[in-house]
Amino acid sequence: MSEGPAGAARSSALRQRLLALLAGRLVLALAILAGALAVTAERAREGLSESERGLYATVVTSFVTAILCAAVQHRVRRLRAFAAAQLVFDVAVVTALVRFSGGADSFFAFLYVPITVYAALLFGRQGAYAASGLGALAYAGALTFEQGTGAGGLAIPDPVQLALWGTHAGALLIVALLASALSRERDRAGRALAERTRDLRSLRRLHERTVESLTSGLLTTDPGGAITSFNPEAERITGATEQEVLGLSLDGVIPGAAELVLESARGARKGRALLRFRNRAGQELHLGLAGSVLRADEESPGGYVVIFQDVTRVVEMEAQLRRHERLAGVGQLAADLAHEIRNPLAAISGSIQILESGSADGESDESLRLMRIVVRETDRLNALISDFLHYARPAPAKPEPVAIASALEDMRQIFESVRPPAVQLRVESPPDLRVMCDDRQLRQLLWNLYLNAIQAMPEGGSLVIRAEAPAAQAPAGDGRSSGPEGARERADGSRLAAIEVADTGTGIPPDVLERIFDPFFTTKEEGSGLGLATVHRIAEGNGGHVTVESAVGRGTRFRVLLPVPEAAR
Repeated sequence: MSEGPAGAARSSALRQRLLALLAGRLVLALAILAGALAVTAERAREGLSESERGLYATVVTSFVTAILCAAVQHRVRRLRAFAAAQLVFDVAVVTALVRFSGGADSFFAFLYVPITVYAALLFGRQGAYAASGLGALAYAGALTFEQGTGAGGLAIPDPVQLALWGTHAGALLIVALLASALSRERDRAGRALAERTRDLRSLRRLHERTVESLTSGLLTTDPGGAITSFNPEAERITGATEQEVLGLSLDGVIPGAAELVLESARGARKGRALLRFRNRAGQELHLGLAGSVLRADEESPGGYVVIFQDVTRVVEMEAQLRRHERLAGVGQLAADLAHEIRNPLAAISGSIQILESGSADGESDESLRLMRIVVRETDRLNALISDFLHYARPAPAKPEPVAIASALEDMRQIFESVRPPAVQLRVESPPDLRVMCDDRQLRQLLWNLYLNAIQAMPEGGSLVIRAEAPAAQAPAGDGRSSGPEGARERADGSRLAAIEVADTGTGIPPDVLERIFDPFFTTKEEGSGLGLATVHRIAEGNGGHVTVESAVGRGTRFRVLLPVPEAAR
C-alpha cells in the first residue's frame, strides 16, 4: 500500500535522522581509532594486548558497518526496524568499547547517553526508555565480565561497582526522561512549522494565481523605480515579457507613468490617470493607470504598485458618445433652421432670376453681373443646405448584399474621370467579398473618401483602395479589443469586412484628428465640413464603424468596417 503525504514526510524525516546517526558513528569511530593509535603507538612494536586488539576490532567493525549501512539505507523499506537495529548495534559497540578499555574505569561509558538521546529523536518516549534500559543492562554485563569468570561461571560485582552501575542507570533514565520531553516538543514544533509552511505555500500560490488572473496589468517597483514584478496581462498590453523588463525603470517601459504614480502616491491625483502609450507591436493605446505606495512595513515604503488597463475602446466609445451628445441638441435645431432658410432662399433666387430675365436692354452690365452673382451664391447656399439636410435627416438605410469588387470597379471608373494626373490610383478587392449595406450610401461614402484623399495630395501621390475579408474567428470568450485597427467583430458576434482608403498626402495633425468626423469642421478654405461626417453617419447607419490613422507628412488611412451577410459568417 502506498504511503500518503503525511507518511511520506515521516519516512523522509526518519531517513534523514538515520543518515545523521550513521555520519556521527563514522566520525566517532575515526576519533576513537585516532586516539587508540596515539595511545598504543609506542607499544605496537612489542605487540598489542588482547584488550587492545579487541578495541581495534570493535572500532574497525563499527566503521565498516556504518559505511555499509549508509550505502544500503536508501534501499531499505522497513525504516523503523532498520533504525532499531542500528541502535541495538550501537549499544553493543559501546559495550564492547567499555569492556576492552577498562570496564568501570572506561571513559566510553558516556556514549550510552547520546544513544538514548538519539533513540528519543527516532522513536520518541518509548525509544528513549528502551535505549536507556538496554544501555543499563549492557553496562551491567560489561562490569560483570570485567573480573572474569569464577567457579560459578560469573563473577559477582562488588558494592562499588553496583553503586557505579546504579549511578549510570539512573543518569540514563533521567536522560531518557528529558530527551523524550524534548523530542515531543521538537515534534510538536516541527508539526506546527510544517503546518505554517503549508499555509504560507498555499497563500503564496493563491497570491500568484490571483495576480496572474487579473484582467488588469500589474507591476511593482522598488523605491528607486526599477520594476520588480510584471504580471501576464501587463505583458499582453505592453508586448514585453517579464524577463525583458525586470530591473528597468518604469518610464523605460511605460513612458510618463513614473510622474503619474508619484502624483498618486503624494495624493496630488485622485482616481485613474489616462496615458497615451505605444506598445512593442506599434499599436497606439490609451492606458488607464493608477499607482500607490507599496510599504515594506508601517514606517518605510518598499516601492510602488502600478495597476493599468487598456481602455482604448472605452476612450473611442466616450469620444463617439460626446460627438453624439454634441450633435443631438443642435441636430434638430439646425435641420429646422436650414429648412426655414431654404424657403426664403428659394424666393430670393426666383425673384432675382425674374429680374434678370425681364431686365431692360438699357440695364447696366454691372447690375446683370451682380444679379448673376446672387443667383450663383444662392444656388451654392441651397446645395450646402441640401447636403446638411441629407446628413441631419438621412434616408433610412436599406441593407442588401453588395459585391464589393463590382462597387469598387464602378467607382474606380468614376474616379479615373476626375483623377489628377499626379495621383496614382490602385484598387484591390477579393472577387467574392460581399457586405450588407445600402448600395447607394456605400458609393456616396467611397466618393467622399476619394475626394478627401485627392484634396490631401495637392502635389500628387499614391491612393490605394483595398477591401479585406473578415479576420479569422477570435477564440471563444476573448473579448479583448483588436487595437487601432478597430474591432473586427460586433457585440452580436457578426464579423466585419474592411474597406481601406490610404493616401500618401499631407496627413492630419493629432489635434485635428479628434474632430474630423464633426459636422461643419474643416481645415480647407472651401468645403462644407460634411464629407467625413457623412462617411461616419453612413458607416454607423449600416451597422459598422470607421477608424482613421494618420501621420503628418506620411499620409492617412481610413478603414470602414461593414458587416458581411449571414451566409458568409
